[in-house]
Amino acid sequence: MSEVNNHIFDTIDRQNKHESAHTRRTLIKTTAAAMGSMGLLGFAANEAAAQGPDTDPPNTVENLAAVAATAEVLATIVNTVGVERLGSRMDEVTRRNVAAAAQQEKNHYELLTSDAVGGKAVTKTIFVPNEIFASPENLLTALVVGDQVFVNAYLLATTVFARMGTLAGSKFARYTAEIMAVESVHRALALQSLGRLGNDRAYAKFGQREAVGGLPTTGQGGFYRITDAVAVLESAGFGFGKAGSKPGTAFEYDVVAARTPVVPGVNTLSIS
Repeated sequence: MSEVNNHIFDTIDRQNKHESAHTRRTLIKTTAAAMGSMGLLGFAANEAAAQGPDTDPPNTVENLAAVAATAEVLATIVNTVGVERLGSRMDEVTRRNVAAAAQQEKNHYELLTSDAVGGKAVTKTIFVPNEIFASPENLLTALVVGDQVFVNAYLLATTVFARMGTLAGSKFARYTAEIMAVESVHRALALQSLGRLGNDRAYAKFGQREAVGGLPTTGQGGFYRITDAVAVLESAGFGFGKAGSKPGTAFEYDVVAARTPVVPGVNTLSIS
């Protein structure tokens, strides 16, 4: 019996737990017979064997948590150092938004690596391309690209957790959805500070091609394997625990996070 079939029958049993054991067994047998007569058992088995692109082997809970935690290491560093080096060249609203993003990315990292989630970053040493800190425009463009990667990654995680069909899965799906919403805001604010339309999406982008022009990722499709998030960031010149493909500087998360700003007005500091 396939994992999908087991899930269906477990759901029937759970939803009818107020009935007697005999009644529940009868319901399961009747459902199995009905599905078999329609060829659905074979379809379900084939679907489970094939597995969609969002359930490929790399998309394990451990990999999702590790990549997400590592991405938040990178984001904390880029936003913190970005506002330190370029804050004086930004307008006040942009400077405060970048500083607030640094605080929020640090908060995300702390949640992901807490006992409640159990994630662990692959590395806390990030090589950042020097060009990113050359101008506010470069920094903001990098944030647009990076935050879209995070949106894609958290949407993927939400899908994987939701498919578990368990209370724990639904809880983690909500966690990742709450974080994804904030990453979408970061992306929108960076676009707006570049003088572009910030609320440019009717839906957060997942697998679709990047429609925003003038980005390193313009025209590229989204990803369905969490390990591809790392590949996209590496293609932009970042290095994880080693030098990237562009001239860059190594930053240690613990050193940078110790001076990440705390911005008045940032609220909802814990997940529900």
